[in-house]
Amino acid sequence: MRRRNFMTVLAGAAAYPLLAGAQQKAMPVIGFLSSEAPGASAPFVAAFRQGLSETGYVEGQNVAIEYRWAEGDYDRLAALVPDLVRRNVDVIAALGLPSALAAKSATSTIPIVFSVGDPVERGLAASLARPSGNLTGVSLINVELMPKRLELISELVPQAGVIALLVNPKNANTERIIRDLQEAARTKGVQLPILKAATESEIDAAFATFVQLHADALLVAGDPLFVSRRDQLVALASRHAAPAIYALREYAASGGLISYGTSFTAAFRLVGSYAGKILKGEKPADLPVQQPTTFELVVNLKTAKALGLTVPPSILARADEVIE
Repeated sequence: MRRRNFMTVLAGAAAYPLLAGAQQKAMPVIGFLSSEAPGASAPFVAAFRQGLSETGYVEGQNVAIEYRWAEGDYDRLAALVPDLVRRNVDVIAALGLPSALAAKSATSTIPIVFSVGDPVERGLAASLARPSGNLTGVSLINVELMPKRLELISELVPQAGVIALLVNPKNANTERIIRDLQEAARTKGVQLPILKAATESEIDAAFATFVQLHADALLVAGDPLFVSRRDQLVALASRHAAPAIYALREYAASGGLISYGTSFTAAFRLVGSYAGKILKGEKPADLPVQQPTTFELVVNLKTAKALGLTVPPSILARADEVIE
């Protein structure tokens, strides 16, 4: 009788590692969904990983990341998002408004962490304090800064009477951007022709139109396609001697004249942190939408010199970074 009991205990002990292995949760998976292109997004991906690491998650060690890139072609999102949903990822990090809207329409159960402009206006959150549902994230103050960018480029190019605005017609914020900028342009007494581009070739065509219009300066709206194609935009602005202002410091770092806007690296770090918190069990509805407080004014003096522009001391004094 004692021998039988002893053998039962041994059998149970031998089986324990197998049971423990069966009960152990597999490595969690994050679906990283971006409207942009991988190469251009490298600094933002690094910031996302940094945010994740701050919550104890390191890619390849205790979390896997499935990357999906629309590369500026928003129509591709219709196929990319369902693929992540079928894979039953634990969290979707949806970067850019098109990605966030596509993710929201595809699932009401998988937690989504977004990085967009105004999530309340776009129906992604009930409020910033209590987003509700399966979504939360970061609100990028971008569209609201367009009139300020008009002021800055006017200050940098004071003789400018025609300042063109480059927008992506497929971006859900475009109508509001045009409306706000037209009002600001009327107040300043400058003409504001609208240039539209939704593809790489259309960006080339927009600059050809810029030259035909004899425009004095260019405002580039914040858009995932334009971020992905920032080297092309900066090169065209240089080729056509177009003083241009952009939404992100990465443009100025790539040779653009001037940029003003929210720090995307700070925002993506917050997205990574929120993704990690959700993996640890927190619910999106309990995580208030964050608003980054870091705004960067970056001036590229080398580009200004090439354009024959003298940067006013008033701008240099406010600049967070001056590239020489």
